[in-house]
Amino acid sequence: MKKLNSSIIPSIWIIIFLIIPIIIVFKTSFCESIFGIPPISTICRWLDGHLLNIKINFENYFRIIKDSYYLLSFINTAIITTIVTFTCFIFGFLMAYAICKTSDKTKSILMSMVSVSLWTATLIRIYAWINLLGTNGVINNFLSNFCIGPIKFLGHYSTVCVGLVFCYLPYMILPLYSVLEKFDKSYIEAAYDLGCSPIRTFWSVTLPVCKNGIITGCIIVFSIAIGAFVVPELLGSSDVLLFGRILWMEFFNNLDWPMACALSIVLMIFIIIPIYVMQKKYGEAV
Repeated sequence: MKKLNSSIIPSIWIIIFLIIPIIIVFKTSFCESIFGIPPISTICRWLDGHLLNIKINFENYFRIIKDSYYLLSFINTAIITTIVTFTCFIFGFLMAYAICKTSDKTKSILMSMVSVSLWTATLIRIYAWINLLGTNGVINNFLSNFCIGPIKFLGHYSTVCVGLVFCYLPYMILPLYSVLEKFDKSYIEAAYDLGCSPIRTFWSVTLPVCKNGIITGCIIVFSIAIGAFVVPELLGSSDVLLFGRILWMEFFNNLDWPMACALSIVLMIFIIIPIYVMQKKYGEAV
């Protein structure tokens, strides 16, 4: 009975706060946008009180495929998210590996600093970058002493990438650190005794052992970065077309809820497919 109760509560939680909202979003994506409150049509309605009329609208999904505006934002998002994930992996692995090499006291301090960055609101951290990179920011004020600038740093895809890496790097460091901390260093010593060079030892021993942490960190960063809105909105410009910004504009600016829901479903599928492929390929690693 206790085991049954312990499984029912999480199931109810998932049904109420995950499955039902997804069903509502999925249903809304097949509606039509109208002037009203709410600004969506109904899929099912009764005609003459006894005839059920079902009208499903696939136009929202066709627009995503046919309209270059949505396709371009989709391609940009895929490229930016991949770059951010790879960059987070490179810096996250180096930082996690360096932390593991320090003393126990230093490890606690450095990991506390990594964790504290997650406690700070994303909005505050992004405004810190705006103060650094703005036209009248710290960097341009410094360069003006040498008669350089002002340089327009904000409003570019590269700046958005920097902001995303800065925000989501801790999500890569934490799983990598947890794996590296448990890593048995005797494997490296054995590789050296067998004549392996440091580079070959890294590729043949260290990297495969960290596979679980790498996959977990990449999935977390990829899943969060692909739907980011705050960072592209504040560090980017109207020319920076990313899926999160497009979705927000469709919902709040255009009041096109069905289109926003269709974009949400496409985005969710784009996140689920890589995770599913990794689960099939690596099994328990994900």
